[in-house]
Amino acid sequence: MTENAVRKLRDAIENDIVAGVFAPGEKLDELQVAKRFGVSRTPVREALMQLSAIGVVELRPRRGAVVADHGPQRVYEMFEVMAELEGLAGAHAARRYDAGDREALTQAHERCREAAEQGEFDAYYYDNEVFHHAIYAASHSAFLAEQCGALHRRLRPYRRLQLRVRNRLKISFEEHAAILEAIFAGDGDAARARLRSHVVVQGDRFGDLLSAFATRDPTRSAS
Repeated sequence: MTENAVRKLRDAIENDIVAGVFAPGEKLDELQVAKRFGVSRTPVREALMQLSAIGVVELRPRRGAVVADHGPQRVYEMFEVMAELEGLAGAHAARRYDAGDREALTQAHERCREAAEQGEFDAYYYDNEVFHHAIYAASHSAFLAEQCGALHRRLRPYRRLQLRVRNRLKISFEEHAAILEAIFAGDGDAARARLRSHVVVQGDRFGDLLSAFATRDPTRSAS
């Protein structure tokens, strides 16, 4: 099985976790998961290891893979820290970006535009990742980029869920545009503030995320 196929399997398992097909604390039996997705146990094992690396799944002695149980408060706290890290990356990017960074950010933004206009949630999800990682790279701080990348990976399933909230794709893209405007203007303070606001979940946005948690469909079929 190719690396791309394993990634698709990992995303399918992740989608089922987000949708509530696999509940928090539930054991993920490799044989049953393999049967569900019509694959062998080897790619399932690799996919579960990848999900474990980002904290979506826990690998426990004698129990194997278990769905991690992150309650809303824990998720809120992770988004809070992510907002501060991304804000710092944006502030650095505004001062340090070069011509290559500008090109990478512009291209990622345009891909997000296409996905948002077509209402392609999955495409936007991946293009959004590229956009945020381009900001990390533009910060020209290897350590900061590593920390942003690590927490970004842990929040992946929740970001995916958040994008399903009504009108979030359109709003997210508009926020991207404002972030780029601040970075390209060299305004570190504005870039920091706009990225923090873009990432953090509070007020109505936190309520929307809680609602998405509550309305996950456990009968949704695998894709």
